[in-house]
Amino acid sequence: MSKIITFGELMVRLQPYNYERFIQADHLEFSFGGGEANVAVSLAHYGMDAAYVTKLPAHAIGQAAVNSLRRYGVDTSLITRGGARVGIYWNEKGASQRGSVCIYDRAHSAIQEAESADFDWDKIFDGADWFHFTGITPALGANLVAICEEACKAAKARGIKISCDLNYRGKLWTRDQAREAMTKLCQYVDVCISNEEDAKDVFGIEAEATDIYAGTLNHEGYKSVAKQLADKFGFEKVAITLRESRSAFDNGWSAMLFDVASNEYCFSKKYDLHIIDRVGGGDSFGAGLIYSLLTGKSTQAAVEFAVAASALKHSIEGDYNMVTVAEVEKLAGGDGSGRIQR
Repeated sequence: MSKIITFGELMVRLQPYNYERFIQADHLEFSFGGGEANVAVSLAHYGMDAAYVTKLPAHAIGQAAVNSLRRYGVDTSLITRGGARVGIYWNEKGASQRGSVCIYDRAHSAIQEAESADFDWDKIFDGADWFHFTGITPALGANLVAICEEACKAAKARGIKISCDLNYRGKLWTRDQAREAMTKLCQYVDVCISNEEDAKDVFGIEAEATDIYAGTLNHEGYKSVAKQLADKFGFEKVAITLRESRSAFDNGWSAMLFDVASNEYCFSKKYDLHIIDRVGGGDSFGAGLIYSLLTGKSTQAAVEFAVAASALKHSIEGDYNMVTVAEVEKLAGGDGSGRIQR
């Protein structure tokens, strides 16, 4: 069984009930989530050996965060304990033409104040086959940029495959800061995951004749984006998720996977989503892609599995994707009827 290590910040997620706005809510839903943790949970659901690395306080909220991963089979033995607080993100779910809103409260969290000495990468990568991180983690500070680079160097020295989801977050850092850090980190990456906006925001690489807000996507433009990214950094594969936003509820969802060795560009089928919760949609795509590549799926089959996994995530409340391989393969195979199973 392949062993995957993911590294990032696990946060408390606080959210009003029933699509209420922050200003009208008088009680909140409490759960946990975070990009790389979401990937680990998905992979554990697929039967993979998934371990999550972060730093969390030793107090009860930190333990609750750890337990939220344990209950789904994620290996939490490599988590460093210490620090004073767990980061928080406040999520206001959008509805109809009103978009969702996310507010971060991550300053001085345990991972945001982590040091290189907190992580023994020789121990962490023992027996590992894959390492995954996102652009969100280095956005937490210069110390995290350095720690991510140390992790990438250690993984690369052991021949471990490295994937990165660019995941630009304008509320955490500037485009210039992102470009400087991610240019440094992407030299170690084998599989790059991006969306319609990330390549432009981070590296200034933009698809032509595309308007994501009008629901217009140009496939040839995204082939060019993937090729430019691969040429710039030497990626083996580039995946780009393609979201056509018609409203907060209704999106078109598909993706492209570029395999450099075969010069093959594969586009998935498109799903018309009616969204329950879109947070973690990209993470579930990343997990589906990692699973597909580790299990030897073809380029076309890999992107179909990843997109189907992500499509299902949009129907599930919370950050974590609660689906099995069989459920994903059923949808990828064409059964999207949603009929009751009994």
